[in-house]
Amino acid sequence: MRKIDMIVIHCTATRADRPDAPPPACTRAEQHAGEICTMRPVERAGAHAKGYNEHSIGIAYEGGLDAQGRPADTRTELQKRSLRILVRVLKSDFPAITQVVGHRDLSPDLDGDGTVEPEEWTKACPCFDVKKEL
Repeated sequence: MRKIDMIVIHCTATRADRPDAPPPACTRAEQHAGEICTMRPVERAGAHAKGYNEHSIGIAYEGGLDAQGRPADTRTELQKRSLRILVRVLKSDFPAITQVVGHRDLSPDLDGDGTVEPEEWTKACPCFDVKKEL
């Protein structure tokens, strides 16, 4: 088993007015209801955050863009609840997890001040402040 010490939260960058087709492991109703769908076994490294995949688990929620295609926190209350539960379970199952971050938080610190500010984000994903919420 690989050493997992980080969770990286993502969004699917799905517009609020154009939901994606559900992946084979999930139905449309499950995604809107906050159902948790496993897409890749945690034993296998993901392909979600270059440079971090080997030691992290990626979690993605459906949404992240408003109807005009701008970054927005479009999560339902059920999606928010499911995310909190999933993070809590993963931290319990993998006690080495010391960080839960948003994908945008892994952007390079371009000005070298020790903080990745919004103007330094390579993307807005997951469209909410993971550190404040989780």
